[in-house]
Formats: sequence, C-alpha cells, structure tokens
Amino acid sequence: MTQLSPAQNPSADGTPAPGTPAPGGSAAKPVSDSSKKALYGGKSSRRVTVRDIAAAKERGEKWPMLTAYDAMTASVFDEAGIPVLLVGDSMGNCHLGYESTVPVTMDEITMLSAAVVRGTKRALIVADLPFGAFQESPVQALRNATRLVKEAGVGAVKLEGGERSAHQVELLVSSGIPVMAHVGLTPQSVNAYGGYPVQGRGEEAAQQLLRDAKAVQDAGAFSVVLEAVPAELAAEVTRSLHIPTVGIGAGIGCDAQVLVWTDMAGLTSGHVPRFVKQYANLRDVLGSAAKDFAEEVVGGTFPAQEHSFR
Repeated sequence: MTQLSPAQNPSADGTPAPGTPAPGGSAAKPVSDSSKKALYGGKSSRRVTVRDIAAAKERGEKWPMLTAYDAMTASVFDEAGIPVLLVGDSMGNCHLGYESTVPVTMDEITMLSAAVVRGTKRALIVADLPFGAFQESPVQALRNATRLVKEAGVGAVKLEGGERSAHQVELLVSSGIPVMAHVGLTPQSVNAYGGYPVQGRGEEAAQQLLRDAKAVQDAGAFSVVLEAVPAELAAEVTRSLHIPTVGIGAGIGCDAQVLVWTDMAGLTSGHVPRFVKQYANLRDVLGSAAKDFAEEVVGGTFPAQEHSFR
C-alpha cells in the first residue's frame, strides 16, 4: 500500500493532521513528535484502540503483536512499545501444559487476561474466546465476550472461523465489543484437521479463505488473523480487505505480524514452527541462571553477607 503523507490522514484520535487549517482559517499547531501517531513505539497517555488500528491501515503502517499471559511479561512488552497484546488460547500449549488449545477454559482466559490488563498501560489487549465458548450460538459468544470485557477489562476479543462465525462477529460488534477474527489455520480445529496443515492451497481452498476473510470483515471485525497461509494468497487477501490482516506463517504481505512470545524469545522446547524466528534464547539463559543458583547453594556461597540481614 502506498504510504500517505501525514497531511492526508487525520490522527488516530481525530485531531487534525499537521498543517491542516484550523477553524477560522489559521494553521493548526504542528505536531512535533510524529511518533505520537505510530502504533509501534508511539507515545500516548491512553490505550491503543481499534480506531488507531484502522488509521494505521490507512497510513500503510506495519505493526507488531505478541501474545502475553501474565502481568510481568505484559509490562515488558508494553514498555517496549508493542501496541497490541493477545491473551491467546496458545496459553494451553506454552503455559498450562496442555497438548493443544482445545482444553483452555473461560475461567483460565479470564484470569490471565485480567493479569495482562493490570500489567499494561498503553497496549490494546485482545483476548481469545476459547474452544466451546462461542460455537454454540451468537448469544453464547456475546455472553462470554461480555465476561472478558467486564471481568478482565480487555479492549477486544478474538474468535476463530470465517463464514461459520460471521453471525457471532456481527452480534458482538453490534453490542459494542470489537472483534479480531481468525481464519486460515484455526488451532481449535486441530482434531478435525488431524494436525496443523497449511490452509488455502489450491484454487478452491484459496477462494474459500478469501470468502472467509471478507465475511468477517463484512460482519464488522476490525482485523483478521491469517495463520499458516501461503504468502502470495495472504498478500492477495490483504489487498482485498480494508481491515488490517495479522499474519502468523502468512508471509510479509500482511499489515501486521504476531508471534507467540515464548516462541519468539526462544523459551519453547522441542519443535518450533517454520514461521517462527527466535530473537533470543531464554531457555538457555534461564537454565544457566538456575544452575548457577543451585551450585552456589550447594557450595555454601549463597547467601553471602550482602544478601543477609544483621
């Protein structure tokens, strides 16, 4: 998408862009810090909203999203300027010890979402609706999404499915709850898929994925996650939509990118998906720290005098 100049776009909070004439004909006071408009690393005294997300799409600005499941980690990402944090049902795999996301409950999502909200000041917090929390009916989806907004304080929810979930998206949005949709590979359907296959390969599958993305957009979703989708197809979907796409294993053509933070930071053991880039090796760092601690305890050098009270 072509990058528009600041004068062509209003700021996310509705104030005039730099150089826009103010009422009465005088020029508006220029904004000295352009980063105030940026999603990543932007400066603001308020939380990022879905209006900011829409404005970033208009500017052609790419932005990052990470998962978070606790207040301390969320505060680190918030301070780093990550504009959107997802309390994903991926907590099932990487924090709760489940083999998939399927067993995650509303109680678990609600508790950890509240912790993430408490640990942040700026990021838009999006919480997953877990398996079984929305598939029954739009009314069920509204009941559980309302719980996440009221009890946990999240700013939006995410749910899986395209055309099959459009009615749920429509009711939530019409009730005042922003929705991030999720199409392509939907991990809650792991038992139906028999694994985690790439989605959208072949003409028929590609057309279905495009229909799914347009269905949730038409239902009112403010963005849509594209997971495990061929890069060329994801780029085509992104060009076809006026809402942002968030890629995970969907190539460079998406408007935003998300990773599970334990994958990104190298804390995950065993198999790591092909689309993951590890930006640190926290598993080795933490393991080494634990061994150093243990050896000092066994050797009688910890606690030293400076770690003891007199």
